[in-house]
Amino acid sequence: MPKQRLSVVVTRRLPEAVETRLSELFDVQLRDDDSPMSREQLAEAMREADVLVPTLSDKIDANLIAQAGERLKLIANYGAGVDHIDVASARQRGVLVSNTPGVSADDTADMALSLILGVTRRIGEGLVRMQSGEWDGWAPTALLGGRVSGKRLGILGMGRIGTAVARRAQACGMQIHYHNRKRLRPEIEEQFEATYWESLDQMLARMDVISVNCPHTPSTFHLLNARRLKLMKPGAVIINTSRGEVIDENAMVRMLKSGEIAGAGLDVYEHGAEIHPDLRGLANVVLLPHMGSATIEGRIEMGEKVLINIKTFDDGHRPPDLVVPAML
Repeated sequence: MPKQRLSVVVTRRLPEAVETRLSELFDVQLRDDDSPMSREQLAEAMREADVLVPTLSDKIDANLIAQAGERLKLIANYGAGVDHIDVASARQRGVLVSNTPGVSADDTADMALSLILGVTRRIGEGLVRMQSGEWDGWAPTALLGGRVSGKRLGILGMGRIGTAVARRAQACGMQIHYHNRKRLRPEIEEQFEATYWESLDQMLARMDVISVNCPHTPSTFHLLNARRLKLMKPGAVIINTSRGEVIDENAMVRMLKSGEIAGAGLDVYEHGAEIHPDLRGLANVVLLPHMGSATIEGRIEMGEKVLINIKTFDDGHRPPDLVVPAML
């Protein structure tokens, strides 16, 4: 008798190639539109499916996991970050959680470098001037920005993405500095001519650019709080392509408005799509709609990892990208 196919529910639209392959392998329920599932829809899916494939827009907390049916055995997250999933509660209920690490490091690093250049060279202001029809020709003192070559870049979180940012910034002539939970091996530091700062406070006070590349965990929530932001030089800029919760957004906005921080390039926000209203009106800020990993190649690779995790689980083995609470 042929084996019964796993029941898989996907919460958002995925690239067509990924959806096609999921349909070939499993009894899959796909979304007709690209809107997030409601909480009620998520609860229903978790009661009926063997596998749930959520994204970062799905908040899967302990209460929702408690409503899951006996069939649910795997949450195969489409994305590397799992701070939207209560992994500990899932494991207590016998539900495994997997993710897609390492796929978007280069894509996100590209976006971080784009934001560094966008803020320091005032590209956003230039775009606004051109699109509004206000530009009336070149002038020697118009929109003067700063040169990135020779500037000190402080990377907060020197993992896969932070290392990829360092590689790109070094090619632009920037000096690489970093703060991490653990110091890198000497040969990696030598490769980037990187300076390790055990004290985050000391690093912040000396950098021209700060790039946030650490995950959101209880220990990194508001890691860059008002006190630490005030340590930054008035001419420094802050770049965030990681998680908005790492920065106290209210404090950052106040300092951007007062000139205590020169600028910011943001792809993520503390309250998700609810962006601080004052950010939109600031000329010294470049805002992007969480598109750091938004490449066709990256999104397909993420889907391939989801497929491998589900197929490995279906074959009776441990998913290769299993997330355990101790890792968080």
